[in-house]
Amino acid sequence: MERWLTLLLLFPVLFFSTVTSAKGCRRPQLNANINVAVDQMFFDPGVELALSCKDGYTPISGPRTIVCTTSGAWTATKFLCKPKLCPYPDSPPNGDLYYEDTVYQSTINYTCQEGYILSGSSTSVCQANGTWSSPVPECIAMTCGLPPIPEFGMIVYNTRVRGNTTDYGITGTYKCLPPYALFGDATAECTTSGTWTKTPECRRVTCSLPENIDRGYMSTNDQRDFDYLETIKYGCTGDYIVEGSLQIVCQQDGTWSEKPSCKAPCKIGIDKGRILYKGNKMWIEDFKPNKVFHKDIVSVWCMNNARKCGYSVSTQCIDGRLMIPECYEEPSGINYTLNSGSLPSEIQQC
Repeated sequence: MERWLTLLLLFPVLFFSTVTSAKGCRRPQLNANINVAVDQMFFDPGVELALSCKDGYTPISGPRTIVCTTSGAWTATKFLCKPKLCPYPDSPPNGDLYYEDTVYQSTINYTCQEGYILSGSSTSVCQANGTWSSPVPECIAMTCGLPPIPEFGMIVYNTRVRGNTTDYGITGTYKCLPPYALFGDATAECTTSGTWTKTPECRRVTCSLPENIDRGYMSTNDQRDFDYLETIKYGCTGDYIVEGSLQIVCQQDGTWSEKPSCKAPCKIGIDKGRILYKGNKMWIEDFKPNKVFHKDIVSVWCMNNARKCGYSVSTQCIDGRLMIPECYEEPSGINYTLNSGSLPSEIQQC
């Protein structure tokens, strides 16, 4: 006993070194996607651990085991796990999808275009088995029933309609049967809410007998009320010309459309000289009767004294007034009778 005690006292360093030369290993620090089969925190030298991938991940390199060495470190490994891929998704007809990736735990968001309702899940997640959690949803067209028809009215669709339903976006135009007038929006549409836009009304509209126009006459003098869209025609007496529409119509607000007016003819206010009227060049005394109608154009001749040449100037009859251009000079009786060849209309033109 004393001998062993003496040896222990003489060689304490050797004994301690022998006991502590083999170190254990702490639990390995691995990628978050890698699984280790056991849960303990410390491992003896020589212990071998099997590595595997968590659900949703696939191994891409090895080795798949590590060993605790006597130095307290684990053997090296290039073992990696990559996320599993799901197939590229399809867009639903009349819809759209939004996603950033197709790897495990990625999410797809589905939406439908305007006028369509989503049938199915609006989201889908890439699962651990490489499939999507939900099938592609459907985008079902929004429909409306047939639109209400106002009393004394009708609707004309922009496309053919069959049955008792109409698809989103279909439009129609309301019309009223005379003598009823439409009050409200004439265009109807099947909306995203599955209802039609507001229905207009058909109301009876009448107009009282209008007044006659100056120097004119009407096609009727019936002392009665005239229905919406009824018409009356106007004319002018004598040589007066109608300016505006020959016909007025009873409007939706119970008033008549704008009435025409009768415009007077004009006399050409020169006594000597030539005129140009409707392509004909003639002496004023031969122009009988001396009268042109409202908006008719007449030309007279003026003299360019500097260049000794003549030129024509046009003027227009406006409701009985025809202004003679200031440049026009009435020739003297002698020049007009004996020397008409010297008049601006007869000499060389500028």
